[in-house]
Amino acid sequence: MEEIRIYCENTKSYTKVPMGTTLKKLSETVCPDILSRNGRALPVLAALVDNKLNSLDYKIINPHNVRFVGYDHPDGRRTYIRSLCFVLQNVVRKMFPDKVLAIDYSLPSGLYCEIREVDAMEDGRPKVHFVTDEKLQEIEDGMKELIKADLPFTKVMMNLEECEKVFSRNNQFEKVGLFKTVGRLHNSVYFLDGQADTFYGPLAPSTGVLDIFSITGFNDGFCLQYPMDGDPDRVHPMKRQSKLATALKEHSDWCSVMGVRGVGKLNAKVLSGEIVDLINLSEALHERKYADIADQIYARRGSVKIVFIAGPSSSGKTSTSKRLALQCRILGMNPKVIELDNYFVDREFTPRDENGEYDFECLGAMDLDLLGRQLNDLLDGKEVEIPRFDFVEGRKHFEGNMMQLHEKDILIMEGIHALNPAMIPSVDPSKVFRVYASALTSLSIDENNNISTSDNRMLRRMIRDNRTRGVTPESTIMRWQSVRRGENRNIFPFQENADAVFNSAHIFELPVLKYYAEPLLRRIAPSSPAYVEASRMLKFLGYIVAMTPAEIAAIPPTSILREFIDGQTL
Repeated sequence: MEEIRIYCENTKSYTKVPMGTTLKKLSETVCPDILSRNGRALPVLAALVDNKLNSLDYKIINPHNVRFVGYDHPDGRRTYIRSLCFVLQNVVRKMFPDKVLAIDYSLPSGLYCEIREVDAMEDGRPKVHFVTDEKLQEIEDGMKELIKADLPFTKVMMNLEECEKVFSRNNQFEKVGLFKTVGRLHNSVYFLDGQADTFYGPLAPSTGVLDIFSITGFNDGFCLQYPMDGDPDRVHPMKRQSKLATALKEHSDWCSVMGVRGVGKLNAKVLSGEIVDLINLSEALHERKYADIADQIYARRGSVKIVFIAGPSSSGKTSTSKRLALQCRILGMNPKVIELDNYFVDREFTPRDENGEYDFECLGAMDLDLLGRQLNDLLDGKEVEIPRFDFVEGRKHFEGNMMQLHEKDILIMEGIHALNPAMIPSVDPSKVFRVYASALTSLSIDENNNISTSDNRMLRRMIRDNRTRGVTPESTIMRWQSVRRGENRNIFPFQENADAVFNSAHIFELPVLKYYAEPLLRRIAPSSPAYVEASRMLKFLGYIVAMTPAEIAAIPPTSILREFIDGQTL
C-alpha cells in the first residue's frame, strides 16, 4: 500500500503512514498526548491539517502538515465545548422527549441553557420548562454515564430531506429552518448513542475525553460550565453577574418577540425582503435604550456630573458616547467630552509586560494623579487645561484647551478602565455614572449552537480597521488573542460596577457583516497562520444570507454599525 509522508508540527518530525490512515491513528502513533502549559498531559481533540481544522476521523490521502490540538489551543477548547454540548443534548432529549434544549448564549462562567416547551410562547417569549435541582443533578449524572462509556461521535452525510425529517422529530425547528434557508443539498450530521445533531465545527473522537464539566442552576435555566482556559482540571467558577445576564436575557427575549430566535429566521427575513423593517425596529430599540440611560443620568443630575463609558473592543463605545450625549442634550443637559486617551503617562513611564513590550492597556499606563486632580477641580467649578497626548512623540502637551463645568454641564469620558474604581480613587463616586457597552448578541445559529459575542466583535473590528487604518484582516486575527487577554484583565472583571448596561448588538447585523467581511477573509492565504481562524469564520458566515447594498443603505447614518461599515454622520 502506498505510504504518505506527513510532517507533524507537534514533534517537528516527518513520518510515513499508509494512505487512508486516520488522524486518530496517526496521533496515537506519533503524538498520543499534548502537553498543556502547566505540564498536564491532555488528550488530542482535533487537528489542523495544512492550517484547516479537522476531526480525527479525517483520512490522509495526500502529504500534509499536521498539528494536533488539545484543550490548550482555542480550536481544541471549541471542539471540547461542542462535544460536551452534544452530550448534554443527548441526555436532555432522553429525559424530556417532548421538550427542546436551547443553548442560548455565553455567560462568564459557561453557556446559559434552557429546556423549553415546543412552540409554546408566553408574552412572545419561549415558555421555559423549569428544572429542579434534583433534575439538574440527574442530567449531570446522565452526562457522566455517557462520558464514562467513552462512546464515539460519528459523522455521516445526509440529504436535505433526511435532515428535515430527523430534526423535525427532534423538535429542532430552528435547525430545520436554517437548512431550508441555506439550501445545501447535503449536510454533515453527527450521531451519539443513536441520536443525531449538527455542530458547526468538528467534535472530539469520543465522549471519554470530556470528563471536566459541571451544571449549575441559573435564572430560569442552568449554566453548563466547562474547563478554564489555563487550568483544564477545573471548571470556570460560577459568577452570577446579574446586570450582564439581564442584558443578555433581555436581548434573547427581544429576538423571540421579533420572531427571530435563530439564523434561519433571520435568513428568511433577508430572503423575503423584510429585513428593512427589522433594521428599523432594532434601531428604534437602540434609541429607546439610549434615552433610558439618559433619563437615569438626568434623574441623578443633582449629584452626577461625570459619565464614564467602558466596554471591550469594537463594542461601539464612540458611537454610544455620541448618541448618549444627544439624548442628554434633549433633556437640557450640556454634555462635554474628554478623551481618556489624553491621560496616558509619557512613554518612558509606560509599564512593560512579561515580554518586555509596552503595556498600554494596563492601569499603570494612565496618569491617574493628573486625571484625578483635574476631575476634582472640575467638580469644584475650577477651570483646568486639558492635555493632548501625542502618540507619535509619546508624551502629553498642554495647548491652552481650557474646560470648566457649569450648572447644566455633564462630562462624558470613554475608555477601557472607566469601570475600574481604582482609576479615580480620589473622586467622589456619587458624582460618577458608569455605563458598560458591549455587543451582547443572544441570537443563535440554531437551538444548540450559540454565536460568540467575541466573533461578532472581531468581524466589526476587521471591517473598520481595514477601511480606516489599512490593517489587513490577517493582522486583526493575529492580534485578537492579545486584545482578548487585555479585556479579560482590564474590562470584564468590572462589568458589574456599571450603573447601566447598553447592548450595542443589532439583531440584523450579521447579514451586514457578512457582506463586508467575507471578501476580506477570503484574501487570507492557506499558508498564513491566520488561515485556520479565517476558515472557521468563513464556515460560520456560510450559514448566513448576506444583505444587498440596497438593503444596507437603509441603515441610518446615526447607527452604531455605521462606525464600522462607514457612512456615520454623528
